[in-house]
Amino acid sequence: MVKQIKVKAEFTNASGQNGGWHFLVFERKTVDKLKFEGKSKRVLCSINGAESFPAALMPWGEIFYIMVNKQRRTELGLKVGDKATVVLEKDESKYGMPMPEELDEVLKQDPEGSKLFHSLTAGKQRSMMYYIGKIKDIDNRIHTSLVLLEHLRNNDGKVVYEVLREDLKRPMF
Repeated sequence: MVKQIKVKAEFTNASGQNGGWHFLVFERKTVDKLKFEGKSKRVLCSINGAESFPAALMPWGEIFYIMVNKQRRTELGLKVGDKATVVLEKDESKYGMPMPEELDEVLKQDPEGSKLFHSLTAGKQRSMMYYIGKIKDIDNRIHTSLVLLEHLRNNDGKVVYEVLREDLKRPMF
């Protein structure tokens, strides 16, 4: 079974200008080589030899695409119309991205909170993991993890983003 492929992919965006969403485009036959089961098509993506990052191959008619954020495209010097060398590796991890250590530890210590977190959709779990993982300060990552689980308890296991934003403004101590 193929777990990794190397291909050339076009870097483009929806508007044909420099603004808006930017992405890499892949043909269905390329994606089919990875032999995904089910709807989720999570990969580790490396562009032009740079460090890989977790991503989703998202369908759009007969093609698939991977979003590339502004920071990454700036670091790589990607311009609309460029052909990039891309390595796609099937992501077989539990969540489709790294679990922040602090959130993992908080989940281990709070079985009820863990149950609420794991009842979220996979996409919401990844969003919360991404948000917590990008925080630089370890104490703030712990605080945010605790606030998230408290938020889920107070909102019947749902993420209410407007309320969560306010919850996260509370001081740590």
